[in-house]
Formats: sequence, structure tokens, C-alpha cells
Amino acid sequence: MHLKTKQIEALDDRYRALFINALSGFKSANMIASCDQKKNTNIAIFTSVFHIGSNPPLLGMISRPHSVSRDTLENILEIQHYTINHANESICEKAHQTSARYDKKTSEFKATGLSEEWHDNFPAPFVKESRIQLGMELREHHQLAANNTIMIIGEITYINIKDDIVHQDGYVDIEKSGSIAVSSLDSYHRTDLITQLSYAKPEKLSEQINHRKK
Repeated sequence: MHLKTKQIEALDDRYRALFINALSGFKSANMIASCDQKKNTNIAIFTSVFHIGSNPPLLGMISRPHSVSRDTLENILEIQHYTINHANESICEKAHQTSARYDKKTSEFKATGLSEEWHDNFPAPFVKESRIQLGMELREHHQLAANNTIMIIGEITYINIKDDIVHQDGYVDIEKSGSIAVSSLDSYHRTDLITQLSYAKPEKLSEQINHRKK
């Protein structure tokens, strides 16, 4: 298959959405939980969370254009806090269902059967069934000129993760946590570690291989 700009633009809308979304490969499956000032809660699955920096600990994500009501975005802008919760295999279908367009009065927690969890007076809810939970504080948001999507940048200010998932060197065992990945818009995958390599240096590749013992 060889496609140029005009051919890509001519694709059926649904076909193009599935096709283009698949081209970037596997993505993380994160449930973004938020609430407004009245504690009306919301969850939506996002596959656009990405690392920005470790000091300070910053993560970015992309929200669709704010041309219609976007409960997650509006809640984040209102209370300046939200949470990122890894989806796992046991809640895969429920996590996917949060992508449905419920009205603002309907909490996805109740609609999907997921459980609210609140930690240490953090202003936004966490997803109880998630094994890696991150509390975020909004730092910046920008509308991107290319397609009017909104880039949200948040700082990790709270972490809830099982001790046995984190190795002594700080490595987080994603497989042990059960976190899943997404391809395209609606396909979910287990992950499987192939190998872990040492920090890359200008020396022979064979000298850098360092398999992690489980």
C-alpha cells in the first residue's frame, strides 16, 4: 500500500481514524479521572499520555478540540488536578466503555462499575481497580494550531503503586502490574518484556546487553 496526501484525505472517515491511529504503534491505556468543584466525577480512557521530564516529573496528554463539551478537560481546568490510572486486563472492557459519550450528570464510575478511590485529601478521584495511580497537578495547557487539539501538561504530585512492582533501581515492572496497551482505537494487548539493555555507550552492542532477572 502506497498512499500520498490526497489519497489519505480521500479515505472514509472511520477507516482513516482506525488506520492512522494504528500507525504510531502500541500506546498506553490510561484512565483519566477528574471531578468538578462539586465532586461530580468523570473518567475517560486516553491513549495519548507521554513522558516530558523526570525533574520535575511531568507528563503530557492530548485532548480533542474543545469545540464541544469535554468533561475531562473542563474538570481539569476548573480544579487544576486530575489522576492518571493504568488500565489492566481485569477492567479492560470497563475502561473501554468510559470512551462512550455520557452526559455530564452521569458519572462513568457508576455507568461502568468502576470504583472511586480518594487518597490523602487529593482533590481528584482515583480508579480503585488500577494498580498504578498518579495524582497530577495542571502546569500548562496549549491549543495546537495544527488541529486545535489541547495539549495538557501536568506534574506528578502523588504516586500510589505496590512496592513489589518497583525494583531497587527504580524500574517499574509494567508486566507485573498487569498494565495493558492499545493499538488503533479499540484493540487491547498484554505486554511481554523481551530484554532490558544497559545505558547505551559508544562500545560494542554485545557488551551492553543486560538481561533483567525476574
